[in-house]
Amino acid sequence: MSQVVQLSRRPGSLPACQSSRPGLLLVNLGTPDAPTTADVRRYLREFLSDPRVIDIPAPLRWLLLNLIILPIRPARSAEAYRKVWTDEGSPLLVHSQRLQQQVQQALPGVQVELGMRYGKPSLADALARLEQAGCGELTVFPLYPQFASSTTGSTLEAIYRQLAGRWNTPSVRVVPAFYDHPAFVEAIAQIGEPVLASFKPDHVLFSFHGLPERHLRRGDPAGVCLASRDCCNSIDSRNRNCYRAQCFATARAVSAQLDLPEATTTVTFQSRLGSRAEWIKPYTDETLPKLAEAGVKRLAVFCPAFVADCLETTEEIGMQADETFRAAGGEALQLIPSLNAHPAWVQAVVELSGLAGAGAAP
Repeated sequence: MSQVVQLSRRPGSLPACQSSRPGLLLVNLGTPDAPTTADVRRYLREFLSDPRVIDIPAPLRWLLLNLIILPIRPARSAEAYRKVWTDEGSPLLVHSQRLQQQVQQALPGVQVELGMRYGKPSLADALARLEQAGCGELTVFPLYPQFASSTTGSTLEAIYRQLAGRWNTPSVRVVPAFYDHPAFVEAIAQIGEPVLASFKPDHVLFSFHGLPERHLRRGDPAGVCLASRDCCNSIDSRNRNCYRAQCFATARAVSAQLDLPEATTTVTFQSRLGSRAEWIKPYTDETLPKLAEAGVKRLAVFCPAFVADCLETTEEIGMQADETFRAAGGEALQLIPSLNAHPAWVQAVVELSGLAGAGAAP
């Protein structure tokens, strides 16, 4: 995973400087401040202006954003956000804050902060809090299980840009993509197993966030991406940064942990934006009616690209996909909750961060 910055010393392996406290920055994608058209428009403008997200020439991106997307999409998205908004606020933010609090309790010797790539709490504010806490050693934990330039890459670029402006820059290490890490897989299984036992599905769907196919090809120096039907069935040095291959690896690992027969599982991709570009396939919305037509009546859905429940899980799958599946003849669709702040996920974050015991008095 070449995107990871590795240092020769892992945190805690040698005594830290007396004046330096280890810092852990948890990063998720972000959310609007409120489920209003104005707030969603502001959020989407920041999000979709990122050249790693919409990777087309800047003038075309500006035209697409300001003449097509922003005049229409914010109102529709705000309506969707209102369906999932809680009394505490955005589900993604609420779950992420709870995770930060639980990890902080598990790592009392480490300063744990939460930042969002877009929106609030901002990366700049989170990094400022870490600096104020005297953190000279920083571990960055992008909360994206599978690597993509539009998520992990964009997050790291933004953090490096922030740190580059400092006179005193901290030492930095990055937690790599953890798509098949045993602790991550075990946490998903602990949440999913009792739901599956109670719901008794006859099929299990793994629905991941989609990407344009050109994103995969841009990160493919070996020229193997999407070159064959089975190119994502395994990961080696040629496709180690392939998002789609990592998604399939996650599904295989979770299926193995839960003893799910291969014939009863399907991997799909959701949340595509626009209809002109080819996105990675198969598409979730097109697969749902096919499963129903093939006789699937009870469908359970994991969304392992998301570590916190959000619009894409609760509304897009829990509501829209459920409606689509039932309309095609299915009887019931059960969304498996995301990791959120489940104790097994808190312990996985501690393990993945490599910071257990860091900051403790010698």
